[in-house]
Amino acid sequence: MRGTGRVVAVCDNRGQSTPPASANYPMINLYPLARPVLFGMDPEAAHDLTLDTLAKTQNTLLEALYRQPFVPDPLTLAGLAFPNRVGLAAGLDKNARCIDGLGAMGFGFVEVGTVTPKAQPGNDKPRMFRLPQAQALINRLGFNNEGLDAFVAHVQQARFRQQGRLLGLNIGKNAATPIENATDDYLIALSGVYPHADYVTVNISSPNTKSLRALQSDEALDGLLGALVERRALLSSQHGRHVPMFLKIAPDLDETQVGVIAATLRKHGMDGVIATNTTLARDAVQGMAHAQEAGGLSGTPAFEASNRVIAQLRAALGSAFPIVGVGGILSGPDAVAKIKAGADVVQIYTGLIYKGPALVTEVARALQALR
Repeated sequence: MRGTGRVVAVCDNRGQSTPPASANYPMINLYPLARPVLFGMDPEAAHDLTLDTLAKTQNTLLEALYRQPFVPDPLTLAGLAFPNRVGLAAGLDKNARCIDGLGAMGFGFVEVGTVTPKAQPGNDKPRMFRLPQAQALINRLGFNNEGLDAFVAHVQQARFRQQGRLLGLNIGKNAATPIENATDDYLIALSGVYPHADYVTVNISSPNTKSLRALQSDEALDGLLGALVERRALLSSQHGRHVPMFLKIAPDLDETQVGVIAATLRKHGMDGVIATNTTLARDAVQGMAHAQEAGGLSGTPAFEASNRVIAQLRAALGSAFPIVGVGGILSGPDAVAKIKAGADVVQIYTGLIYKGPALVTEVARALQALR
């Protein structure tokens, strides 16, 4: 089973102990009551209300309304001590406002962003759509965020890393930046988030920023990663710490393209890969309401494509290269399938919307049982 031989003491890269399994914490699962209300709202309005509520209640007694027991399942990966193998995927908390509230749900690691150097509104509304029959979402948000300065300020306020959990910061380019100048944006963002991250994710796979996925091509990716690794060396010397960098890729790649990306990751000494982002494919949702809306499709329909890319990456990269599996996890068995496909750890997002915080515990326990 993947992960064998990487179990370590439950301790993070700063030498802090993780919190024990919170069996004695009060737990109130209100999500079955809240979901009909949220699903009766416009999807983005429900999203905003949820984040506002988390931001206001995190680190208060009201956190008990969504807190889940922490399930320890330690693993060392990319030089980092993951306290368990369940993370939150980027995209839910783009402005890093709710890190502690999300962390209370039992995640071993949380990834926030995507952040761009300058604030931007994203694409026109409406831009989020539910497909309940498929347990799926379509979004074309377009990296809407408050910009790098606000993002970093929110990260600095969070207590999550002090609890021994890991924080990933996800970076991208502004929509107004020409694709030929994209590297400049990534370098600005990397420099800004570097001191505050346990790892940094380079997002070149959102379908909602024009031409962004072109950066996955051979020559463009080679140039981008070369520049980022060079800047990372300077930042490492400046700050006295090495921060791993992961690349997040799309599921809509063929085996040849995956092979090129794998070779480029190795060439530049990248620390890991996140597979995958949302898909443009619509085969699994034909005929459903909103199925033809533009944007990235996530949830159950992305599951098989994500697993295919994970398996291809594992074959190309070998047994030791870190892979984060994400796409269509709505149950413990779904997460186990990601690990069997070749992932070391997993992330969830759409599943959290459909299943609520209890999904984090279910997934963590399912992966813990693989030991």
